[in-house]
Amino acid sequence: MDKGNLDRTMKFAVKAEEEINEAQRVLKDVYDALKEKGYNPINQLVGYFLSGDPAYITSYKNARSIIRQLERDELLEELVRVYLRELEKER
Repeated sequence: MDKGNLDRTMKFAVKAEEEINEAQRVLKDVYDALKEKGYNPINQLVGYFLSGDPAYITSYKNARSIIRQLERDELLEELVRVYLRELEKER
């Protein structure tokens, strides 16, 4: 077995898991801050994802800075991944 390939595969798996955990953390923190401030988190997040304008995200609890830690496509990827996983569970 080629140890170099094993190392790269293992590193990739760890990196992917870390990215997923980071995206989940960002989404949860931002969702909670929006909810606490009385905003509809879904509407605000959709506005942010479509426009890229961070003004859709409250600065409360540093949520605006937190959401900008990851690219929008990374966050959307996590949302789609979780949604599709839940659809598979229903089958």
